[in-house]
Amino acid sequence: MSEARMNKRTVLTAGFAQIPKGTALYEVSTVIGCVLIIDSEHDVICDASFSFVMEKTNGFLVDLVVGKSVSHGMKELTQEIQERFLGPGQGAVLQAIRAAVDRYYEKKR
Repeated sequence: MSEARMNKRTVLTAGFAQIPKGTALYEVSTVIGCVLIIDSEHDVICDASFSFVMEKTNGFLVDLVVGKSVSHGMKELTQEIQERFLGPGQGAVLQAIRAAVDRYYEKKR
């Protein structure tokens, strides 16, 4: 892990969401996991990981969220994902990210 991502200001938070039954994605996995590394001084996502089987999906989602601020909640992230991630499980991805961000703010307070 790079020094910029691994310093005293960064925290790791995780969130999970169930994938809707009846989707092809549900046949592969029933849950999507999201791990975020957040700079707690600036509330900016430094790194991320998702539990998708296909690495391209993980990489695309990581590129969408890294550098985004969570200081004003999920608005910026939600808009970006709704506009650019058109894969199955979009709602579950947003729910997993929201759970991770909510956990971050619960501990930060």
